[in-house]
Order: sequence, then structure tokens, then C-alpha cells
Amino acid sequence: MKFDKYGGVDVLEVREVDDPEAGHHQVIVRVKAAGINPGETTIRSGALDAQFPAKFPEGEGSDLAGVITAVGTDVTDFAVGDEVIGFTNERASHAEFVAVEDSQLIRKPAAVAWEVAGALFVAGTSARALVDATDIRSGDTVVISSAAGGTGSLTSQLALNAGARVIGLASPDNHEWLQGLGVIPVDYHGEGLADRVRDAAAGASIDALLDTHGGGYVELGFELGITPSRIASIADFAAGDKGARVVGHSAAATADVLRDLADAVAAGRLEVPIAATYPLDGVRDAYTEVERRRTRGKIVLIP
Repeated sequence: MKFDKYGGVDVLEVREVDDPEAGHHQVIVRVKAAGINPGETTIRSGALDAQFPAKFPEGEGSDLAGVITAVGTDVTDFAVGDEVIGFTNERASHAEFVAVEDSQLIRKPAAVAWEVAGALFVAGTSARALVDATDIRSGDTVVISSAAGGTGSLTSQLALNAGARVIGLASPDNHEWLQGLGVIPVDYHGEGLADRVRDAAAGASIDALLDTHGGGYVELGFELGITPSRIASIADFAAGDKGARVVGHSAAATADVLRDLADAVAAGRLEVPIAATYPLDGVRDAYTEVERRRTRGKIVLIP
């Protein structure tokens, strides 16, 4: 998948390209599943050109899971036929084959489904970075925006696994599902959100706010009286100017963290909801759905 200029989903094209070759510390992965993420739409639009400029023709995609078909001369930990989960920093995973550094791969646990494995990296490491940055711990009451979304659902579960009480902001359609996880759901629509959150807290102090959506939730944290160092966003890039924290998934973007996440999925401690899967030639439809920002969980390409 490539695009030659910034724009909407119409600039995306599925093209035939030469198969990649493995460098010394690389493997070639036949991609079985590759997640897509809201941040990729912002890069493709050109809105983040100053921070993340495109090199046209540009590709997209970081998350991947698949089967190794070739290994470089200096690769010792993986072999042809291994099933792996990984990531690429080259915006290249939305393809049938991708060259990946061996340090950016882990073996896929058998209990982790392909579509879940391919959706785990960006959302999972973003969630981990938010929880780590705000030092979520047992006994905390934590507010999480877009709590049923791709990153929000994992952030909610990691906070719960840390022993926190989680108040999840979500549309009513997702409330029953969130309750099943142990989240206290609150409708984000309309006036009086801070009061609804306080009611959900039932008199407990509100200790942290983790924003996975942007669009004013940092200000909600201030309104709730939360200490600024425990308000963090992966989507509001001006949060730092307001005294809160801006967190990127790169803070936790390692193979070791990815392995922890995959092991948690395999053990049943972490659920990765899959909203929909699309074939590679349905990439425009897939991104159109992502840009609505209303899905429960992840959207995944199946090349």
C-alpha cells in the first residue's frame, strides 16, 4: 500500500512492488494481519508533516504478525517458518511481505489469534506508556477517555490489572461491554461530564486521567482537580503546554513490552477487541471506519 501525496483515503493505492530483501539483522515476514491506527491517518493527511514527514511514495503501518519466509545472515534467534508478532518503524506493514529487524520481533504465542497479534503493538504499547507515565497503582481511581476504543480498551484493562478502579468514558452502546471488564462506564456526551464522573467515583478521590482521544479531556482532568503530572494524553499534543503530560507509544515500544502484552493476551488477562477486519484492497474502507473514531477495539487488515 502506497500514497504519493498527502490527502484523504482516496490517495491510498494498493500496488505491486518488488519483494523486500532481508538485511543482515532482518527477516522477511509474510504478513497475516496488520493493525491500523488513528495516528496514521493524521500522518497521511499531512497534519504532522513537521514531526513525521512522508518520503513519497510513502507506505503505512507499524503493527504486524505473520510467518517468517527468509532470514538475514546475522539472524540467530529466528528461523524460516516461525510465527511472529512485531513492528516496523518504516511505515511498511500494510503489505503482503515486509522486512523487519530481528530486534523488533517476538514469537507469537499459539493462543493469540492472528488478527489480535497483528493489532497489538501500537495500541498496546501506547496503553502501557500511559499507565507507566502516570504511575497507576492499586487503589487509584482513574478516568480513561474513549475507554472502548483500540487503545482505550487496553489502557482500561492494564489499569485494572494494576489494581486501579477505572471510570471509562464511552458511548452507551459500549457500557455493558465495559462493565463486563470491570470498568465503571460514563457517557461522555453533553454537558455536566465532570459531575457525572464525580458521581461515578462515589466520593472517592480521582487520582489520574488517561486520554486516548484528545479534544478537551485534558481540561476535564484539571476540572476534576487531578494533579497535572497524573494527567496524560497520547492524542492532545498541546497537553504539555497546559501542564499535563504528552505520552508517545515510543516510551514503551520495545520487544520486551510487546512480549509482556502477548503473554497477557495468551493467559486471558488482556482482551484485544477486534471491531472489523478488511482485506488489503479494502484499505480505504478500513481507514474510513477508523476515522469515524467510534469503533469498539481495533480494525485490522488481512493481506
